[in-house]
Amino acid sequence: MIGKHEAVLPPQARACQSASTMRRNRLSDTTRLAWVALAAPSLAMAAAPEQLSPGVWVTPSADGRVFGHIPYREAPHTDLVPAPAGFALGQPCYVQRDAAPDLARMLAAAAATPGIGNRLRGVSCYRTIEHQRAVFCSHSGARRGCRDAADRARAVGPPGHSEHATGYAIDFGLRPTGDCGDVSPCLARTPAGQWLIAHAPEYGFELSFPAGNAQGVTWEPWHWRWVGASIATPGAARARLLFARARQEFPAAPQVRDVADGWIGVIRPATPAPAPIMPPPGSPYLQGHPQSYFIQPLPTPQPRPSDRRSRRR
Repeated sequence: MIGKHEAVLPPQARACQSASTMRRNRLSDTTRLAWVALAAPSLAMAAAPEQLSPGVWVTPSADGRVFGHIPYREAPHTDLVPAPAGFALGQPCYVQRDAAPDLARMLAAAAATPGIGNRLRGVSCYRTIEHQRAVFCSHSGARRGCRDAADRARAVGPPGHSEHATGYAIDFGLRPTGDCGDVSPCLARTPAGQWLIAHAPEYGFELSFPAGNAQGVTWEPWHWRWVGASIATPGAARARLLFARARQEFPAAPQVRDVADGWIGVIRPATPAPAPIMPPPGSPYLQGHPQSYFIQPLPTPQPRPSDRRSRRR
């Protein structure tokens, strides 16, 4: 029955009105879903189990974490550059292009400090997710298949949940090691480790896993991530956006303190980092490492013959 003040629409108009309402509803639903995805991206990640090793799977928690570790994607190789020459131990060390100048300046400052010199070295820097998988499972053994994953995760991030995949994280070590081996809490008792704790934030580095952290990760005085000493530092906004959840829910200590860090708002596009500043002649860090401050981009990968054949098809 038609109400007193209702207009009677012809069938064609009613059909158009119905279609328009459906489109608005669909748009509204899509918009709501988009905001939900932006506000809680980890919810989508928690939907499917993740593989730690062949035959071993784990289901992320409701907030997307695995054994307390936050998910991180693998940085593209085009964003990475080699660390200063002579810094890496055993294998190449690649870091985010924006973090490289601060790393170089920090190493130079440490080298100029009596009692430290060139002892600070890179045990591990950027790792692919597959490399992280090998590191995570190395102490469990191939036959055991990472069955001790929960215990292992106290000291090593599961694949896909490690800050090393971002290119901003570095594990520092000493050479010569003295009485303190690599990835050991004793680093905090050495002069070099104490220097890091006192001065690393000045160069944009903060300690990801302090003692007693709420993530349940062991204290790692060797593991530092770069977020820029100031929000004005080229690339700092991008790094801080990436680590926003970790910094808010599980604060680093020591951490980078910036009065402009409550910057939620317009994120400006990251600009290329300036070239590292060469230290004055005779700088202690340059002794034996004349190329330390020349940051070169990664070589462009060349397609293999099999790739060319597949492309022709």
